[in-house]
Amino acid sequence: MVWRSPAGTVEVALVHRPRYDDWSLPKGKLEPDESVRMAAWREVREETGARVALGRFLTRTKYRVGADRKVVDYFAARYKSGSFTPSDEVDEVAWLPVPAARELLSYGHDRDVLDEFTALPADLRTVLLVRHAKAGSRSEWHDADELRPLSRNGQKQLPGIRALARVYGVDRVFSAPLVRCVRTVQPVADDLGTKVVEEESLSEKAYAGMAEAAAHRLLEIATGDGVPLICSQGGVIPDLVFRLAAASGLPLSRPAAKKGSVWALFFSGTRLAAADYIQVP
Repeated sequence: MVWRSPAGTVEVALVHRPRYDDWSLPKGKLEPDESVRMAAWREVREETGARVALGRFLTRTKYRVGADRKVVDYFAARYKSGSFTPSDEVDEVAWLPVPAARELLSYGHDRDVLDEFTALPADLRTVLLVRHAKAGSRSEWHDADELRPLSRNGQKQLPGIRALARVYGVDRVFSAPLVRCVRTVQPVADDLGTKVVEEESLSEKAYAGMAEAAAHRLLEIATGDGVPLICSQGGVIPDLVFRLAAASGLPLSRPAAKKGSVWALFFSGTRLAAADYIQVP
């Protein structure tokens, strides 16, 4: 669901497919070994010419086209730039306010996606909260724990985290001051030509007994400009996400936080409005 807000009015993009003579939401197929989010980001670009920053997960639709059963995951996606070039697959893109888009859409399942999109404000602020990638064994490390580096398997997780940062439009990078945390997000900072800002309050050592202060600091980062990526630890992330959700009235069971996993958090002001958990292989 690609959206923009010129002059304060939310508009969504619909595509016309000459093969079917229908109006629908942009969508496509996964390439081999491609994640759902990367596919959504890429297909939007290919169908509409739009460069987008991915947002929250909206819904999964299931329907049949002839003998084929289609399963499609939809995400909100904020338009950043780009222009449309007609093709054999899509010959027209229409940017319409939500009521007009609802009227033009050819299929009920697309209108269901539109309903999910309008259930929350469009312009939510995004924060990516990542647990550091896999690190070397604690029992085999004989130096200070904060110096323990990423393992070979941890290094293999970095391209997935780097890709997610690009898909969500990350432009700021923060980390707990541990080598394994900083190195998890350093490739993203390198891509952006910026520095990793170290945040002591988001380390396990500082978080114990100071959870409210850490939550306050995360909200300060969230309400700043742009899209931040924050790296922390397994002893912080589940409790921190749960606290933010509980304070915002967002139903959320005890959050998971596997190494290299990412929580995509979406805020309306200081209220956590939605949260998506993403596992990186």
